[in-house]
Formats: sequence, structure tokens, C-alpha cells
Amino acid sequence: MTQENTLKYSLIIVDDELKIRQGLQTLFPWNEYGYEVKGIFSNGQQALDFLAHHKIDVVLTDICMPTMNGIELNQQINEKHLDSLVVYLTGYSDFQYMQAAIREHAADYLLKPIKHEELYTCLQKIHQKLDKKYHILPNAEINSSYYRKIILEVVHYLEENYQNATLTEAATRVNLSPNYLSRIFREKSEIGFSELLTQIRMKKAAELLCDISYKTYEIAYQVGYDNPKNFSRAFKQFYSVSPKEYRNQNERNNSL
Repeated sequence: MTQENTLKYSLIIVDDELKIRQGLQTLFPWNEYGYEVKGIFSNGQQALDFLAHHKIDVVLTDICMPTMNGIELNQQINEKHLDSLVVYLTGYSDFQYMQAAIREHAADYLLKPIKHEELYTCLQKIHQKLDKKYHILPNAEINSSYYRKIILEVVHYLEENYQNATLTEAATRVNLSPNYLSRIFREKSEIGFSELLTQIRMKKAAELLCDISYKTYEIAYQVGYDNPKNFSRAFKQFYSVSPKEYRNQNERNNSL
């Protein structure tokens, strides 16, 4: 990868030891491996406050910290749907911490002192996960060209504007014609524009259905459907169950 041609994934470092967080920030060649460090923090609460206002792809966090530890930070990231992958950095090899990492769906778990090759290997795996998340095909042309940036920008646009997103608006944002964007998006990623928009809308709808305070027609509107019947039809086609059935299943699972 080159620094100029590759759109980098964002990352923050969280550790209560100043030397460790500054050392990680300055000693590891982040840019060469496709990452950009957006901030360093001394505890989980500082990091969580930052994440509330900034979209970050990867969080490297110590476990034992004052105010809010790494496990609590990961729990908050999951509960608030902040969509960041978490890697634990810790000097503790206690199996309980490993269990917590698995339970909170951490992306990886590395023991201090951090070895360069182990961190590099971890970050390469994370990079592959993020490429898959953003529907970027593992191909040299994508990884070294402007197509990668286009795909990521369109995915971010859909995630932030799924209620009213249009191909025309997305094309305007990346300075392409709608027809050309539609064609290259399908060619250079694993999914079409409309399919991805539907996927994002359905996942958001499923999340909202878990909150019984929302009516189905309200959810339909929030995810971009003016007609609740069209929403129910699309939801059933995507999940193979109706919105009502999905909500009932979720309530039964929570009561167990």
C-alpha cells in the first residue's frame, strides 16, 4: 500500500500509561499499513466521549484503566452501536480477560509488551475484516486505486443517510454520473448500490424492532419507506419473517 493512494482506516489508542500510548502512536508505522491514528486517550471514558462524535474503525485499548476500563468501554461501544472493532492490549494473561474479550466480541487480544510482528499481523486481519465490512474486494486494483475511496465514501454516505439516500446524491458526492457509479460500484465491490441500501435499511429496522416503543409504521418511515406494506414486504424478503414475527421472536429470546 502507498500512503498517497490508499484511504486509511481510522484508529485510536487507549492506555493509562503515557509512555505506552505515545510509544504506540509514534513507533509503529501506521500509515504504511493503511491506518491513521486519530487520537490517544488515558481511559475508556475519554475514548467513549470521542467516539460519540467521531466515526472510528479500530479501538486499541488497555483493559485495566481508571474511570472506565477496556471491557467496560467495549460494552459501551456494543450497546451504543458505535461500530468500532476493539483490540485489547493488556499485560494480564488471566483467562477471565480472554473470556471477556470473547464475550464482548473483541476483534483480537494482545499481551504486553506488544511485539511489532504480532501487532502487524493483528492489524492485517483487522484490515481484511474492514474491507469485507465495506464490501471492498481483495484485489490489487482496488487496494491501490481511487476506486477504494469511492466505495468507502458511498458506503459511509448510505450508513449516514439511509432514510433518504439516492444514487444521484451519492454520485454527486463522488463526482461521478449515477450510471457510472452504479456500474463501477457493482464491478469493484461484492454488492450493488440498491442491494447495499436495502441491507443497511433492514439491519437498522431489525435494531429498531427490538425497541417495543416503536410502531412498525414508524420504523418503516425511519428507514426510508413511505408505505408500511412495502416495508413489511421488503423485511420479510430479507429476513424470511415479518416485522411482527421478528419482534415476537426477539421478545421470546429476551424472556428466556
